[in-house]
Amino acid sequence: MQTIEADYLVVGAGAMGMAFADTLIAETDATVVIVDRNDQPGGHWLSAYPYVRLHQPSAYYGVNSRTLGTDSIDASGWNQGFYELAGGSEVVAYYDTVMRQHLLPSGRVSYFPMSEFLGTDDDGAGLIRTLGGEEHRVVARRRIVDATYLSVVVPSMRPPLYDVSPDVTCIPPNGLPRRPVHDRYVIVGAGKTSMDTGLWLLRHGITPDRITWIKPRDSWLLDRAAVQPGPQFARRVLADFSAQSRAIKKATSIDDLYLQLEAFGCLLRIDQTVEPTMYRCAIVSQGELENLRRITNVVRMGYVESIEPGRITLQQGTIDTAPDTLYLDCTGDGIGQREPTAVFSPGAITLQSVRTCQPAFSAAVIARVESMDADDDVKNEYCRPVPHPTKPLDWVTMTVAFNHNQLRWFTDPDLMHWLNRARLNAVSHMQTDDDDARKGAEMIGPRLKAANEKLAELLAEVELPV
Repeated sequence: MQTIEADYLVVGAGAMGMAFADTLIAETDATVVIVDRNDQPGGHWLSAYPYVRLHQPSAYYGVNSRTLGTDSIDASGWNQGFYELAGGSEVVAYYDTVMRQHLLPSGRVSYFPMSEFLGTDDDGAGLIRTLGGEEHRVVARRRIVDATYLSVVVPSMRPPLYDVSPDVTCIPPNGLPRRPVHDRYVIVGAGKTSMDTGLWLLRHGITPDRITWIKPRDSWLLDRAAVQPGPQFARRVLADFSAQSRAIKKATSIDDLYLQLEAFGCLLRIDQTVEPTMYRCAIVSQGELENLRRITNVVRMGYVESIEPGRITLQQGTIDTAPDTLYLDCTGDGIGQREPTAVFSPGAITLQSVRTCQPAFSAAVIARVESMDADDDVKNEYCRPVPHPTKPLDWVTMTVAFNHNQLRWFTDPDLMHWLNRARLNAVSHMQTDDDDARKGAEMIGPRLKAANEKLAELLAEVELPV
């Protein structure tokens, strides 16, 4: 068994692992071994459906060192007027380029694709096995970095979680573009994958009356207009921040908070007559929202239990379906929902989000904080985990956690200097210099503190799960 020495062993070459390694190489003189089970970097993007696009602008996705796309504004389509959204194949090619043209040429990165991380030996060294069966022992002088803790699961990565008769056709959304035309389509799932699939069908001329949408839950959504990075959108983004502050201040309870956020335009929902019980940071444009509302044959009878010819059995009953129906399994966990844990611990880093629903940016921040001359307790104060949400209450808890992190960042001029130049930081695209960033922090800081105080009051009235 060959022994390899490096400063860091990064397990996983998905969005978080790549963003972490990229910033670490830029900010330190460290050497890095990256191990990944796929044949190229990109993580879940390698298994994504072909019509998938980013939910957020390409301008602040990927890694800090390389622009994704051309920072252009879409001139047509349902994203018209907003920054471009890279497609899945573009994202995969991007990560491959980052690895081949940036990380490997640095001379400080070793990459083991199609390899399994087997854990550690008694001395704490990492063990990996290549596809060919060769085993290596990696002595990480500083840390082993877990970039798989929040692994993304998309429908194509596992079979449906309900029984499917062999006499019906039920496929993940990956197979949709290659299918012949069907009389009817049934979308199973309520998340962003199901929204993308419904929009794809509508875009290609499938009329809404031919679509049935099975929604176990309805979701609160974000407006893409409020997450645009360029200076021309700064006024709108700041208006959204101010609106959030006003909604929080005005709210009389947690339930009232969501209604206030909706009234101020901070949260959206497809059907305004149905109370959402889900929140996953899904982002839509107003054009997408209007088209999703065209799908009116929505079934809200709980989760699917089984599908057989002509019938779907759900938790709360059954529905009949037409003979020539294509079932589209859009269910999936999305970003992992594991319990938060300390980001920094002796000999280890566990990558997690430290900003709301921004895993790539978060990984880069963690790498930048790792480069600081500070102990783990201090580093963890900069990087409290911001768990990915599943239910509306999570909007509150993750806002509190991120506000804490951001207030801590505001106290560190060196980190603020870095943040003001980090392309993964959406705010950096709106500022011109450090003085501009300092003035922004002075304006925003008191509002963040006030928001956290009010949110803590509202949370105190809610019985949280143990």
